[in-house]
Amino acid sequence: MKKELYLIYVHKIGYDYSGNWFYEFIFGESETLKNVDGENWDSTPAKGNPEPPFTEFIKQVGKISTDINLDVVQDSDTFCMYDSVDKVMALAWENIDGLEDYPEPRLAFRFGMPIKEVGDLLYERDLVMECKFELEDE
Repeated sequence: MKKELYLIYVHKIGYDYSGNWFYEFIFGESETLKNVDGENWDSTPAKGNPEPPFTEFIKQVGKISTDINLDVVQDSDTFCMYDSVDKVMALAWENIDGLEDYPEPRLAFRFGMPIKEVGDLLYERDLVMECKFELEDE
């Protein structure tokens, strides 16, 4: 039986020549939610210092390519990674600067969101998350 997986990090990889952004959605098990950590996660504010979680916490990675720009907490000049872990703010949210219309729904990804909920939210915007690897059945 496959264990339920939960969002623990959104990694903004960058963008290509055509302006498409690349993101990794990193998931862990429920036990991970209490103990997750990574290099420089204690940087306050984050200011681009936090790295993805240590590999022992990662159970699945999904990736997307999109023209939607997401802001991520690890680039924040105000908040740190643990503010997302404590659910003070999202791990990633849709940047609306320069948009003519407010997006419905506006994308926001919170720490601990079940993987199905992340996939459903992306699907509402015609995005499909491709998995790099999956936790094996026990």
